[in-house]
Amino acid sequence: MFTDSHCHLNFPELRENLPAILASMAQAQVNRALCICTTLEEFEGVHALARENAHLWSTVGVHPDNEGVQEPTLDDLLTRAKRAKVVGIGETGLDYYRLNGRTVEDMAWQRERYRTHIRAGRSTELPLVIHTRSASDDTLAILREEGGFASATDGHGSQSRSRGVFHCFTETEAVARAALDLDFYISFSGILTFRNAADLREVAAFVPMDRILIETDSPYLAPVPHRGKTNTPAYVPFVAKQIADIKGLSVEQVAKRTSDNFEALFNRTVA
Repeated sequence: MFTDSHCHLNFPELRENLPAILASMAQAQVNRALCICTTLEEFEGVHALARENAHLWSTVGVHPDNEGVQEPTLDDLLTRAKRAKVVGIGETGLDYYRLNGRTVEDMAWQRERYRTHIRAGRSTELPLVIHTRSASDDTLAILREEGGFASATDGHGSQSRSRGVFHCFTETEAVARAALDLDFYISFSGILTFRNAADLREVAAFVPMDRILIETDSPYLAPVPHRGKTNTPAYVPFVAKQIADIKGLSVEQVAKRTSDNFEALFNRTVA
């Protein structure tokens, strides 16, 4: 019924309790989840989760905030993306939130890593899973440059063009509009349920239902009423409930629409 489009089941908080977590997912009617890769070093573990569980899939990528890890080449991403049950590239993007005394100009390495992921997405025709924090202007600008989108003036574009999702969305309506204009999806997490997230709920009201995904980003960002606890995919129905309240829909309608959207983007159905 529900699909968690972004979780980290390989992280120790969840991996150590995986049988119980899978059981709680089934009880909550969460019958699909996408396990997100954040370093090449962890890829084998993430991919193993997908191989070993019928209703899990994986991505390949290196998170923009990860330093001191293996830097991905285009070939690194393309080779791993060929494996069964790898359905996306990322998570990738830009994160200027923790500059630690550096300037935005100093983050050129992060921008080049992002470009590599976009090129891999276009080459494989797999969707990008985009993370952006305090960097939305550059995130969108580089996506437009690398993503194969025809400009309004020249009318020309490459045969392949980027597609994907802006995950754990916390940006403004203007950023959401720009992402939608590029045919990307918007994914909302448990943050949407937080008392201080009124502005984000207005953004969710703006985003059309045929472009919304739901996620947990677990083990982080547990939704109300579980805020502060370790998050799991079993909690994604609380995100669906918040969207249902915003949109004036039933939870069942939101579950079906967001699951259909997941299928449309990642080309995956329940086995």
